[in-house]
Amino acid sequence: MHKITNVTTKPHYTLAITFEDGTSGEVCLKDRLFGPMFEPLKDPDYFAKVKIDQFGALCWPNEADLAPDALYQQIKSH
Repeated sequence: MHKITNVTTKPHYTLAITFEDGTSGEVCLKDRLFGPMFEPLKDPDYFAKVKIDQFGALCWPNEADLAPDALYQQIKSH
């Protein structure tokens, strides 16, 4: 599993992500913010509350989370 070591928010629901192996890039989540878990993230202030959990995954206070492996593959493919 690829662990995230750093994340920062950018405009337009974009995350700048760095992984433990040094791979880094940006992922736009604008089109993924739907459904009960991700709808609250449409609030830019709430979106900015993203953290990295003990497993190296991204998470928010409402327990919405994103798997690091999928984000890693998305960044590597660009």
